[in-house]
Amino acid sequence: MGEAEFDDILDDWFIETLKTYTDLHVYQLEHPTQVIEWTSGRTVCVAGYSSAKNEILELHLPLKLFAEENKGLCAERDFKVVHGGFTDGPVRCLTHVPGTRCVVTNDGLSSNLQVWDLGGDDSDVIRRTGSVEGRSVSEGGSRIAARLSSQVLHGAQSSDIQLTHLTSGQTLYKLETDSADPLSSLQFVSDSVFLAGCCNGNVYVADTRTSAAPQLAPPSSTGESVLWWTDASAGPDPSSCRVVRLASSGQATVSDLRNLGGAVSRAQLDVQTRRCSLGGVRVSWAPALDDCIAVSGLSGTVQIYNTSVWRAELQEARPLFEHRGHVVSSQQSDDGVPVFVTSHAWHPERQRTLLSAASDGSVHVWDWVDQSAAAGPELGTT
Repeated sequence: MGEAEFDDILDDWFIETLKTYTDLHVYQLEHPTQVIEWTSGRTVCVAGYSSAKNEILELHLPLKLFAEENKGLCAERDFKVVHGGFTDGPVRCLTHVPGTRCVVTNDGLSSNLQVWDLGGDDSDVIRRTGSVEGRSVSEGGSRIAARLSSQVLHGAQSSDIQLTHLTSGQTLYKLETDSADPLSSLQFVSDSVFLAGCCNGNVYVADTRTSAAPQLAPPSSTGESVLWWTDASAGPDPSSCRVVRLASSGQATVSDLRNLGGAVSRAQLDVQTRRCSLGGVRVSWAPALDDCIAVSGLSGTVQIYNTSVWRAELQEARPLFEHRGHVVSSQQSDDGVPVFVTSHAWHPERQRTLLSAASDGSVHVWDWVDQSAAAGPELGTT
């Protein structure tokens, strides 16, 4: 693509954003990140994943994003680094421990965890304060979920999941299963019940209060998929929780937590699937917007889908919204490979605000406009 043609595309997209975004802010990291983790309603933690030394940063989102009135008069329009430090290796997984100034990371090279203090008002330094050994020597890296009282659930495979108390180092729970399926996700759906999604599509549901065998639910259909990713919707009642499983073929299945073997709805997503990795794809339910999921890592965009219009029979689905900012604003990376999205995260409270990061080091925070009301409910499907 010539420079003039690229400039035209960028100009056209900029004009388009005036109608399709309420807010759009861009930040450039020195090195790309695969992790975006909220540490408060206005701050996020990011970290590099290169093999050498990496930065771990806590960023404050632009103040203009939170201005209720007269946004144009707000001078603070950029991200701000509030705390920072360095890691000796890559960061492939990062989880904030609720109610604390602590995050737990994994390097993707072993099942061990690293524990970090994010600092406070008296210090802007992020310091490593400890570590936790995993139960296996898996080279796939651990998945992490945390809850109040500094308890962290972690594991690389379904057979080595354990609950550890960070302060004492005590192991509080171990999942007992003979299957050693590599994990793609770990997630609490209540104070004690958790969901473990495996890369082969299997989903385990277990309760840390009991030693009973976990509930196992294989995918309703396998097709030609090689990898699967899973996410569960948040809510006060686990019985109302829904689970979405995304296959590398682009097929998505929504199930009820009480009947994971069945499919409430299914859809073939409108994605240009590429060769994807286990840690490079994200699917996530919107915490404050009913029935919507976001998908990234299968292309250079972040797509929003409305699952309420999906049916039990497989159908093709178009995205409700597609953030193309990363791929539009960068022709390709330095090594000639097209830019791809490395991670995304919904804002915990704002309905249509997301953050996304890409392989060129760009980080975007954007609030998209839902234009489906004028077009009717069929916009999300074909």
